[in-house]
Amino acid sequence: MKLNKDVKEVDQLNGLTLAYMGDGVMEMYVRYRLIASGQVKPNQLHREATKYVSAKAQAKVITKLLDGDTLSEKERSIALRGRNAKSATVPKNTDVSTYRYSTGFEALCGYLYLKEDHERLDALMTSAFDILDEREEGR
Repeated sequence: MKLNKDVKEVDQLNGLTLAYMGDGVMEMYVRYRLIASGQVKPNQLHREATKYVSAKAQAKVITKLLDGDTLSEKERSIALRGRNAKSATVPKNTDVSTYRYSTGFEALCGYLYLKEDHERLDALMTSAFDILDEREEGR
């Protein structure tokens, strides 16, 4: 969805702007995945979604991706730009470090979406779900 407008100079956007877009992208992937899995009760959907869209969950994903060799140098750079961006606020239910790492993951999602690299975004989101589902299963 672009509404007949292109975002120009995506590479020049700051980390928080990319994260703003990425937050919505992540939410969309999570909602789609939950509905596709057959979960349709609103309360159940919300409860399940919070397992994936929390700052703690997103920080876990990007930390694991940064520790491995999954990300390209450009993707690593974008994630670190998001992580290092100075936000005026931090949610009260998480620490600054966790929040910054989650911002890095959201920035990467936003970047890939705005660059229209949907294939790579799908691959990273699949990895993210795999990482979080392993955590959930206690592996």
